[in-house]
Amino acid sequence: MNETLQEIHKEKLVAIIRSNSSDKLESTVKSLYDGGIRVVEVTMNTPGALNGIERMKALYPSMLIGAGTVLDPETARLSILSGASFILTPTLKRSTIEMANRYNVPIIPGVLTPTEALTAYEYGAKMVKIFPIRSLGPTYISDLKGPLPFIQTMVVGGISLENAEEYLRAGVHSLGIGSSLVDDKLIEKGKFEEIERRAARFVEIVNKI
Repeated sequence: MNETLQEIHKEKLVAIIRSNSSDKLESTVKSLYDGGIRVVEVTMNTPGALNGIERMKALYPSMLIGAGTVLDPETARLSILSGASFILTPTLKRSTIEMANRYNVPIIPGVLTPTEALTAYEYGAKMVKIFPIRSLGPTYISDLKGPLPFIQTMVVGGISLENAEEYLRAGVHSLGIGSSLVDDKLIEKGKFEEIERRAARFVEIVNKI
């Protein structure tokens, strides 16, 4: 298994930063780091995302900083050249997977059905993002693992402190956590202590498992 994917599997928590501004990116990542988070995704619809990835990689070399909401191979390439440790996409696109594989950077494409999950695996993705998981719930992961136990899964969409443990016990390899951890309103108001507190609580859940 790729070292980056091993680290994601070990940490189990991927903080998703989707913000209207990159001005407070450094403070946001610091609060996540202080709370124990070691894997962060900066979405490409965050202004200045590529420069942000480059900056955060320099400031936090022990963290994995990835690029999210990558919709095409061109954006994947730019993200990789900016230092992204991994790529996440909301959809399944073969050319984007091939671009990431060309640079030997792990890509986690968004899928929903068993057919899409297997197709992504056959295209060269070793982990898939089940998105959106919100309306399906943890039992969907258990069902999916029956015929496809060899595919690593990340779940995204509606992951919270209330259901994180249930998803982990269902067998997911990692949780992609957005607004329940990195709420843009908290960032705008500068409430970084709350982000740190939430991060620490998610880490507690992982440690408990």
